Amino acid sequence: VTIRPARPRSTASGLQSTKVRFIADECTRCGRNGPDTPKLLGMDINAEYEPSTWQWVADQVAEYEASGGERANTLMDTGIPIIVFTTVGRNSGKLRKVPLMRVEHDGVYALVASKGGDPKHPGWFFNLEADPTIMMQDGPEPYETTVRQIDGDEYDTWWDRAVSVYAPYEEYQEKAPHRKIPIFLTAPRSA
Repeated sequence: VTIRPARPRSTASGLQSTKVRFIADECTRCGRNGPDTPKLLGMDINAEYEPSTWQWVADQVAEYEASGGERANTLMDTGIPIIVFTTVGRNSGKLRKVPLMRVEHDGVYALVASKGGDPKHPGWFFNLEADPTIMMQDGPEPYETTVRQIDGDEYDTWWDRAVSVYAPYEEYQEKAPHRKIPIFLTAPRSA
């Protein structure tokens, strides 16, 4: 199963948007073929994709996907690897793609909702609350998975892992003392 963005098109507002199309010879789970293959895990991968309003984020996601994760795969010039995940907007129903620090352990990824220390959660936090199904990409091919928000000892363990990858998370938490930065974990990838 491969997901590829279709060619950009203009909208009435003049903004560029794309549709994501499903390209498959066969769905290995259900045995059906082609674009009529049903939704996987409930995510409508044929929904319209709307790039981030932050141009550098939109550009990074586009380059990451176009290169199969070989380019634009670090946070700017830091050399710190990133992943890209796709969620569905809870209000818009559009696909949203988010690059985040790569915090991984034994095939499980942490999605840290830091928003740079902003006092409010990022928009994708609410999308995950509404629908925990995502497409995860760490390399050439995305795959479907679900996420769950964590707390307690599990949170502490993953927070330490996140900070070991990207130390500024500590500063972000200090900037937002009234908001405990949420962490979601992906389900382990099935073999």
